[in-house]
Amino acid sequence: MKRFFTFIILLLVALPSILSAEYPKVARFTKEEMMDKVKGGWAGQVIGCSYGGPTEFRWQERMIEDSVKISWNETDYIVNYMKRVPGLYDDVYMDLTFVGVFDRLGIDAPVDSLAHEYAHAGYQLWHANQAGRYNYLNGMRPPHTGHWKNNPHADDIDYQIEADFAGLMAPGMPNAASEISDRVGHIMNYGDGWYGGVYVGAMYSLAFISSDVNFIVTEALKTIPQKSKFHKCITGVIDFHKKNPHDWKAAWEDCQKKWGKCEVGCPEGILRTFNIDAVVNSAYIVIGLLYGEGDFGKTIDIATRCGQDSDCNPASAAGILGTAIGYENIPAMWLNPLKNAEDIDFAYTEYSLNDTYSMGFRQALEVIVQNGGKVDGDIVEIKCQKPKKVRFEQSFPNLVPTRNIRFVHDIEGEVTFTEECAAVVINATVINKIDNDYVAELEVKIDGKLVELVRMPADFSRRKLDLYWNYDLKPGQHTFEIRHLNPDPDARVILGNVITYKKN
Repeated sequence: MKRFFTFIILLLVALPSILSAEYPKVARFTKEEMMDKVKGGWAGQVIGCSYGGPTEFRWQERMIEDSVKISWNETDYIVNYMKRVPGLYDDVYMDLTFVGVFDRLGIDAPVDSLAHEYAHAGYQLWHANQAGRYNYLNGMRPPHTGHWKNNPHADDIDYQIEADFAGLMAPGMPNAASEISDRVGHIMNYGDGWYGGVYVGAMYSLAFISSDVNFIVTEALKTIPQKSKFHKCITGVIDFHKKNPHDWKAAWEDCQKKWGKCEVGCPEGILRTFNIDAVVNSAYIVIGLLYGEGDFGKTIDIATRCGQDSDCNPASAAGILGTAIGYENIPAMWLNPLKNAEDIDFAYTEYSLNDTYSMGFRQALEVIVQNGGKVDGDIVEIKCQKPKKVRFEQSFPNLVPTRNIRFVHDIEGEVTFTEECAAVVINATVINKIDNDYVAELEVKIDGKLVELVRMPADFSRRKLDLYWNYDLKPGQHTFEIRHLNPDPDARVILGNVITYKKN
């Protein structure tokens, strides 16, 4: 009994320090060690994207079965993808757009310069990225370009797949990474869509000072407000792993049951199997990291087999783990194909991976010094940061999707339909095979009243994804009229999905 009470006393004395385990105040690396981690992050991202590329969105609301073989070889696998399917690396060349601006203008480059570069880039974009681009090209400026009132795709995965650079720029400094994400992520996202990037950036940042994936995923989550849907989902994955640490498929099933139908914004995904929402796709990154148990190949494979955006999710998981273990510790079977591709410029950029390693390293050193660290000869000293919670944001509050109506017919003259709703998103596509400069002009009326004159370019890079949306309708029955004002014999305006909502 005496021993028992002695144990209790010792435990009570030690408990405060146990519960408040201190982050290292300072982390020190040689420049070679720092470069190894920067390279590991970028390399992991490209490897993960390459491995999952053939499966992207082919498995929706279901796992990729073990019987499905996902190819990989150690010769020219990545080289062939970079040359033949350059669009696969959209998450990488989007990163490099911002990395290039920071390299040219410095790490305090203004947001407008970052947005201008991406909006005028030659590559094609989708979802929140394209909606943000259209907003910018038509006079809107960040953060309004990504706000859910202006961007129905605000909660989509876009910034999440591009936020790698923010964490790699801020080693051991998750709050510095969050500040970068605040500037860049609101160009195209808001709410949970922004949180996805904040979280990924924080995980990359913490991977510089820990190789423990449990620490990385748990501590990075402290950047996200607890009342957000995003935080609740990731907390659920972490808690499930604690109770059942060996069955990733059971974790996937639990996540799917609770969060698989969480899509509220993206018209293509609402009430359908397609899910590009940042919440569930970020959960798949975490499932890959936790159940991968620090094994590079296992991590990539699990994150891929979770499905949905199954190239971007393993790219993030492998990038975070690659940062934690370093470039030189990535197994040869994964690293060898990459080495053959490191001097090839990514599509739409002037940067190869070797260029990216150098730029990323320089920018990391600048951010370290800017945040109180030091670079003394060959020694890099980081003033580490405990993660701080970013502000609370929520897209589409109190809105519940009720119908996803698939029209898919041309707007010839005028289209009219009536729906019971408190909010609506109308999706449409413009095609003109002769004149890419053609801009369709459409008149939208609600209950007989003109509400908007819409301009929709046929040019794929300048297109408007969604014809019209209104999240503030008076609940009730509404009649919608769409009139094509400037028809062209070579042009088609195709009405796609109409999403209706009720108030919760």
